[in-house]
Amino acid sequence: MITLNILKENCDPKKENNTALPYNAYLVQYKAGEDETRWDLTMAYKMSEIFDYYYDKYKSVIAIVQSEGRVSPKLWNQPKPPSKPNKKK
Repeated sequence: MITLNILKENCDPKKENNTALPYNAYLVQYKAGEDETRWDLTMAYKMSEIFDYYYDKYKSVIAIVQSEGRVSPKLWNQPKPPSKPNKKK
């Protein structure tokens, strides 16, 4: 059973890497195509799950770096996108 959660795809590692993340979040650098390298912010309990997922999908994993997260995964809640205000009748 894979417990991989992709938090952000194609993100900027300098902007997305902060201490509000869980401590089991990782930044993954991979090649998506010939010349394009991308970074994803993922969360998993084992680094091998991250490697297996990205290797099977892209065949090119460059780096897996642990984020600066300091929050326990049990206490961390993924931020929700802002909701639209309700219309008054």
